[in-house]
Amino acid sequence: MNHQHESGPRVRVAVVFGGRNSEHAVSLMGAGSVLSAIDRSKYEVVPIGIAPDGRWVLVSEEQRYEIEDGELPAVDGSGTSLALPSASGSIVALEAGRIPASLGQVDVVFPMLHGPYGEDGTIQGLLEMAGVRYVGSGVLASAVGMDKAYMKTLLAAAGLPVGPYVVVRDRDWRVDRERVLKDIETLGWPVFVKPSRAGSSQGISRADDFQGLERAIELAREHDPKVLVEAAIEGREIECAVLESPGDEPPAASLPGEVVVNDDHEFFDFSAKYIGSDMSLTVPADLPVEVSDDLRQMAVQAFEALGCEGLSRVDFFYTPSGRLILNEINTMPGFTAMSVAPQLWAATGVPYAELVDRLIQLALARPEGLR
Repeated sequence: MNHQHESGPRVRVAVVFGGRNSEHAVSLMGAGSVLSAIDRSKYEVVPIGIAPDGRWVLVSEEQRYEIEDGELPAVDGSGTSLALPSASGSIVALEAGRIPASLGQVDVVFPMLHGPYGEDGTIQGLLEMAGVRYVGSGVLASAVGMDKAYMKTLLAAAGLPVGPYVVVRDRDWRVDRERVLKDIETLGWPVFVKPSRAGSSQGISRADDFQGLERAIELAREHDPKVLVEAAIEGREIECAVLESPGDEPPAASLPGEVVVNDDHEFFDFSAKYIGSDMSLTVPADLPVEVSDDLRQMAVQAFEALGCEGLSRVDFFYTPSGRLILNEINTMPGFTAMSVAPQLWAATGVPYAELVDRLIQLALARPEGLR
């Protein structure tokens, strides 16, 4: 089937957003951008929200996607309740006391979800089970990309440079705390403490001593019982986006960009990213040509080491001694038109609406089954 012909029926795209995690609002902001940029002459769009309580609903035209008066957007759960995609790829509307009605076949799902229950392989597995094509990375790449501890293990195994870190597992923290603290002490101070499987910088803090460390670990454990403690790395924050190519072409890397955070923020935290303009992005980053080339090559290697698909953002530190250290890869990066990955691609010659189109076309071109 040629999905691009103009005369036939439009491709039906279900844009799924929201979710039951702390990144609900970030997901809505990205979905709002996608919904406004998607080419309606080519695609028929079905906007589906996952409410904070986990219910799937067909959202109304009144749904708000932006921060207004400091208030974060959330999925309005009053819309028509939906059943998950059935094995035929169709979505079914469920109303109390009524016979379920099919909303028809969906050609592709654009999961605009961040964090647990969305970016972590769970919805990807659901869609694989239903035989529905979807935008972005598959189950394994999504799961590994969400769990920073496993991510670092795989990146290091692929020969990529990662910084020193210690994983604090739930049981070890409860029964062997002294040993855990000793292990962390070998990293030196300060350290950065993160939930292993949360995104958008939530639950992250810096610790300068043991007292601050215990507090930081408890804060991270509010988001995830598995915690990652990383040695501080002095360096400029450089980011590169990687886009899957059609056919047998290798993935393509964007121009690198440098993230500069306002002095009020010790690091690139949630409010610096999403609330107010506390960060700026310089594209291309001011780097020696050979460093830029190495960074782009390493970004593609990271994308391939995890088996990513669609779009990813790869974050690096460039140290004063001239070393590149890979910090992390994000398989569903922030996706408003002003987010880092779309800005990097816009500067590299792929404007936002074209990026959205490419991601949908890549998903439609996928073979069914194992790939």
